[in-house]
Amino acid sequence: MAKIAVRQRTSCGCVSTVSIRILYLRRRRGSNRFDDRIDGRVRSSAMSTRRATISDVAREAGVSPSTASVVFSGKTPVSDATRKRVLDAAASLGYTGPDPRAASLRTGRSGIVGVVFEEHLGAAFLDPVKTLMMDGLTEAVAPLGAGLLLLRDQEPVAGGPSLTSAPIDAAVLVGCSGLLRESLDVVRSRGIPVVVIEGDAGEGVPRIGLDNREAQRQAASHLRSLGHERVAIVTLPVRTGWRRGWIGDADITIDVTRARLDGARDVYPDAVAFAAAGSFIDEGLAAGREIFADPEQLPTAVIAQSDLLAAGVIRAAEEAGLRVPEDVSVTGFDGIVVDGLAPYDLTTLVQPAADKGRAAGQAVAAMLDGADAASVRFTCVFRLGNTTGPAQERV
Repeated sequence: MAKIAVRQRTSCGCVSTVSIRILYLRRRRGSNRFDDRIDGRVRSSAMSTRRATISDVAREAGVSPSTASVVFSGKTPVSDATRKRVLDAAASLGYTGPDPRAASLRTGRSGIVGVVFEEHLGAAFLDPVKTLMMDGLTEAVAPLGAGLLLLRDQEPVAGGPSLTSAPIDAAVLVGCSGLLRESLDVVRSRGIPVVVIEGDAGEGVPRIGLDNREAQRQAASHLRSLGHERVAIVTLPVRTGWRRGWIGDADITIDVTRARLDGARDVYPDAVAFAAAGSFIDEGLAAGREIFADPEQLPTAVIAQSDLLAAGVIRAAEEAGLRVPEDVSVTGFDGIVVDGLAPYDLTTLVQPAADKGRAAGQAVAAMLDGADAASVRFTCVFRLGNTTGPAQERV
């Protein structure tokens, strides 16, 4: 391939020399189109001014546009050889995949499922249960070609996307606070399908739930069978913005907290309850320090509404010189792996967190297809560990 030198005047009035390659024009067999061959790569001269399309890729690969399309969508199996030929053609043309804006215009959908949390998003993903739930949800909406947009349950201060303004195809509410209920009518009036996980969004909204009350009652009954009479409860937050403290007559607006507290008090109606600010080990530690502060009022067992809270309570017990389970028994809830808890193996309730998320995604898919989505209620499994034992009489 020949080279020529082009003299070019620069902005300072000087003359510089720039080397460029002469384009070798090659007429393709059976075609009236000429291609530009630059350094061994073939590019359509028409492509220099526009983005390559799936039709261009198909023509370059020698396949039909529909075959090239399914290589990128993955909706229909194709042979490895065909896939490679299409991807190689796409690479040579600089084609990176279908334009999502075009797909959105064609389908009338944004490809976005909004997921709304009651707490700060950074805090939500410190909770392994919510992470597992999001894994299941992501897996279930993937066949729709949809992604997740994470939102808070309150309007953003800086005018960012919210439940009422974001261009979403469906909404999954993780819990249903009072703030969310205020926005729900607006969302539903737009015809957007709504699913709620662990909450009550009203009639006509599918619920993905858990037998929270019955499961917590089972843990409490286990402690009763071991002879425990003086029991304390460490709960999840009672409402959005809760800052940790004894519950007393506090109004509980978070459904999960209320249901689990009711289950414990079905067995221990007079049990004192301390509400944490979140499901974190440090919160369980702070709650445990409060509970074990008075040597004259020590409980023989603590029911924690999450495994992370239970781990913190165990740390507080050790700080107070109490042995687990000899001096105080501790139960958790969730069935997750808590790093650094050895030699303890929590007595807990195991919940199917990923399955909850998956069920929510399946409900979204059904509603987007115009079908009805039923509510689903999962069941926890009681798992006996080494953190509970017979109650010891205290002198």
